[in-house]
Amino acid sequence: MDIRSATQSEFQTAVRWATNEGWNPGLKDLEAFYKADPDGFLIGIIDGEIVGSISVVKYGDDYGFLGFYIVALKFRGQGFGLQIWNAGMDYLKGRTIGLDGVVEQQDNYRKSGFSYAYKNTRFQGAAPDLSSMSKPAPELQIRSILPNDYEQILKLDRECFGVARDDFLRFWLTGAAAEYRQSKVAVLDERVVGFSTIRKCVEGFKIGPLFADHAMIAQQLVGVLINEIPGQSTIILDVPEPNHEAVALAERFELEPVFTTARMYCGTPENVKIEKIFGITTFELG
Repeated sequence: MDIRSATQSEFQTAVRWATNEGWNPGLKDLEAFYKADPDGFLIGIIDGEIVGSISVVKYGDDYGFLGFYIVALKFRGQGFGLQIWNAGMDYLKGRTIGLDGVVEQQDNYRKSGFSYAYKNTRFQGAAPDLSSMSKPAPELQIRSILPNDYEQILKLDRECFGVARDDFLRFWLTGAAAEYRQSKVAVLDERVVGFSTIRKCVEGFKIGPLFADHAMIAQQLVGVLINEIPGQSTIILDVPEPNHEAVALAERFELEPVFTTARMYCGTPENVKIEKIFGITTFELG
């Protein structure tokens, strides 16, 4: 098996596999993902056929995130997955590595040096009726992102994500595919106090990231973003369980938990302000 970095068109195979596994990726995620690390999407090939994948995206000098670890059904149980896994781990050698794995695979990840940190829970349901919820304070602005907002947005993102990912985030927030992704920023007294993106997925719309100084700002961001999509759409929000206010917010929206992942790290995780994380960006890239 030949293992190498994939082109975007080649890695669409992994996106299709993720769809078949029920992971429900965004319809235009891949171009933004490649802005993070164009070499960090690996595939295994046998006789010209893609048989497995893994994404191992580098952030800065010390961190990486692992996702899209999939082997095609007919090639499972033959050791190809382990070869791809080892290639991905080698690509991130010397870095702290994060992943969001299905809970039942925790023991396998532990064998590779990963330790459990906390659970992320996916909440899902019909877009809520926000008419009865409290209105934003007059001085709080929820609006489209302007160029002058970026310095503060990137600072807030680093507080919540732990490391810089500026190229990815700029494209995620305001890059191409505007018909698939919409982003908003929350500004109070000329200070960025939150931002978020909603994007069209195979099923419904995911909100992420949803980063805010407190729950009321996150609620107002969600309310504005929901107005950008068709009524009665399915809404998906991936919430870190240690942020109890984020869990309460998802429940206030009458979203139901549908599954959990185990956030695990190999190495020392970055310090983040998890109390400001009301929705993670993606399970695939952290």
